[in-house]
Amino acid sequence: MPHVRDDRPVVIVEKSSGGLGGFLLGLIVGAGAALLLAPQSGEETREVLRTRGRRLRADIGAKAGELQDRVEHGFEKAKERVEEEFESARQTLKDKRAGAQDALEAGKSAVHSARDELERKLAESRSARSKARPSDDETNA
Repeated sequence: MPHVRDDRPVVIVEKSSGGLGGFLLGLIVGAGAALLLAPQSGEETREVLRTRGRRLRADIGAKAGELQDRVEHGFEKAKERVEEEFESARQTLKDKRAGAQDALEAGKSAVHSARDELERKLAESRSARSKARPSDDETNA
């Protein structure tokens, strides 16, 4: 069997897991270097660190709030899509059930019509046959 070569480009996505850990390591190293190399007094350095810590905490809180909003929004959109698909499936099932019920009723009606027609023809046939046969009185006379 010949080998077919597919020259279409392929995209490979690799997920890295070093985001938060690298950030925290950089934060610690940076804070240590700042303490060692700071031209300020210890009190001034502690105040700067407190200020930066508060700012960092506020930034993290804001980012966490944004992330929470995105997750909630994504969840709501997914929930709406699922509900729409569920409702669509429910409506399709309802339509098919109604169609099946209509077909069943049409089938019953056709059976009754065919039965009535068959009984009518059978009665006509019996009537015609009884008229064609001579009665017992006619054969004895």
